[in-house]
This record gives sequence, C-alpha cells and structure tokens, in this order.
Amino acid sequence: MAEPRRNAKDGRPDGRRDGRPDGRRDGRPGERQAEGEGVRRGAGEGAGPAVGVDAGEDPRQDVTRLWAEVVATARRTVADGLVVGTSGNVSARLGDLVLVTPSGVPYDRLTPADLTGVDLTGRQVLGTLVPTSELPMHLAVYRATDARAVVHTHAVHATAVSTLVPELPPVHYMAAALGGPVRVAPYAPYGTDELAGNMLRALAGRSGCLLRNHGTVTYGATLDQAYDRTAQLEWMCRLWLTASSVPGLTPSLLTEAQVAEAGERLKGYGQRR
Repeated sequence: MAEPRRNAKDGRPDGRRDGRPDGRRDGRPGERQAEGEGVRRGAGEGAGPAVGVDAGEDPRQDVTRLWAEVVATARRTVADGLVVGTSGNVSARLGDLVLVTPSGVPYDRLTPADLTGVDLTGRQVLGTLVPTSELPMHLAVYRATDARAVVHTHAVHATAVSTLVPELPPVHYMAAALGGPVRVAPYAPYGTDELAGNMLRALAGRSGCLLRNHGTVTYGATLDQAYDRTAQLEWMCRLWLTASSVPGLTPSLLTEAQVAEAGERLKGYGQRR
C-alpha cells in the first residue's frame, strides 16, 4: 500500500493534527470506547492503528470469536461443494472492522494467527496476509446495506444459471427469502470496482444475486444467515436446471403476487423468542 501523504508543515499524515491514524486527539478509535479498547494489528503493542468495534466488554475476544466463525463458514463452503480450492470468499463486519478471508490460502490451513481485517475504506488493519481479491465487492455490500456478513461462492448450478438467463426464474417460493426473483449481475473482471457496481445494482431490494459467468453473492445479519441464503440460492438454481431439462415440458413459475405472499408468510417463519 502507498504511504499516506504528509503534511507539508509538520510531516504528519494529511488531516491529522496529532499524527494518529484516526484523527482524534485522544487516539481512541470509537466515540464510546473506554481507554485501552480497540483492536490492533498483530499480537503486540504498537503493531498497528486501532480500529473501533461495536462489541462487548472485550473487543479482542469478539474479534477472535468472529474470525473463527469466518474460517468455519469458509470451510463449510468447500465441504458442501460450493467452492473448489481457494475460490470464493467470506467476510463479517464488527463495527467499522471487516474480517475477511485472505487471498489464495486454502481454508483448512487458516489459523487464529492468520486473522485478516480491513476498515471500510479497505485499509488493512489486522494481519499480514493479503485480503481476498474480491474485497471491493465485500466492502460495497457493507457500505450500501446493513449486512454483517457476506458469502461469495462459485457454486456450480448457480454459475451455470448465470450464463443462461438475466434472472433466475421464480421456480420456488424460497425466492422470497432473498427479496424476490434473483437477478444476474452483468459480467466484469473479478476484483474490480466495475464488478462491485454491477453486483450492487443486481442486489437492489435483494439479499442475494448471481454474477454472470462467475458465481453468487449473498449477505445477512449473521454468517449463518448469509450462508443459508447461498445454499438456498444454489438449490433453487439446481431445481430450475433440473426441471427445465425435461424434454417437451416447461417448468411452471410463480407469479409476482405469489412470491410476495410467500415473503409475507416467511416473516413469521421459525421460532419466536
């Protein structure tokens, strides 16, 4: 990464009156954080700038726990056949910190020491491994939505559908769980701002979309929810491909009103606490 620009008067980074990376006089990373809170790069003091997190009494423990969940979710994508090798990526947000899988590292090799995190501008603040090349896509979701977790895969059936239609036909009412019929974002090279922009347009009013000739993106309030939406999307794509492959027959599709009705019913689905 490039070095920050320096103030011509005192050699400090631009816009900082005291040389601290967050620009605050007391060096605290968040408005309500107690002294000594914040998460730093690496294990030792002075390893890097603090990043504010909306966490509990011990933000470091919250980050460690969330990283373990990110790694477990990434491994699950491999175990369930949604990705091959190091394709796909997973992230989760904690305050203004985004934990994300690193680029090109097999998920079964990731350890607690491989913690990788960035702020919402993409500046790396935790770890030494390079973040996923799809970081622009993850950050775009966090900036535009209330997402706390993002899952990106190269699932076979979903990717196949992305090459055939501009929108997954509403073959099942679970489309409502993602906000309605799932759109396909136009193709753009991976890791680019262009792809991130195409994805955001496809996600408008949705919690998941397909990326043409590429794969899937879903988000949620938790890693479990984001992952479940990915699994449902892959299942619906497989269902449509199976039904549409029968010679001489065409799958019946749900109407917009039927999908909307399912969406209302799904709001009351499950256990109530």
